[in-house]
Amino acid sequence: MNYHKPDDIYKTSNPIPLQNSAIFSNLCFKLEDMETVRTLNKWANHHLVVPMFVLRLLLGGFLFVKGIQFESQTELLLDLIRPLGIKDWGLVIVHYVAMVHFAGGLMVIFGLVTRLALFFQLPIFIGAVVVNLMNNVDGWLMAQAVFGLVATIAFIFYGSGRVSMDHNLKMHW
Repeated sequence: MNYHKPDDIYKTSNPIPLQNSAIFSNLCFKLEDMETVRTLNKWANHHLVVPMFVLRLLLGGFLFVKGIQFESQTELLLDLIRPLGIKDWGLVIVHYVAMVHFAGGLMVIFGLVTRLALFFQLPIFIGAVVVNLMNNVDGWLMAQAVFGLVATIAFIFYGSGRVSMDHNLKMHW
């Protein structure tokens, strides 16, 4: 049998100095970027816990109330989506929007699977901005749609934060 010492694995006949290679310099650049991301993440986790928690509660409460409103006033939502020319799927869309807002709002409030809940909200808010632009509705409805879209995108990237069920479950498992 031919046995090799562990040090023999790393020896090559034509060694290339790692410090002078383009791969090493690109790797160092990427590691520096990752260090910057880690530094920003630590800063955000230290300074933005309460503001992001309050914003998450506001977004979740907004979604929950809108879900109840859309479920109790289906004709209002049907009137908003009629110009899109969707006749057969109108009630399906209305109930999808209402239920996703209702359930997603509760999930966002508690911080439970927040990114997934908000991922399902994303097409609704994009559609809300488009429908509001097409119907020339008042500024308040447009502001609600834009707030929902911006906050949804922010929390898809940021996550639910430290004050959430997601964080508690992650820490205990």
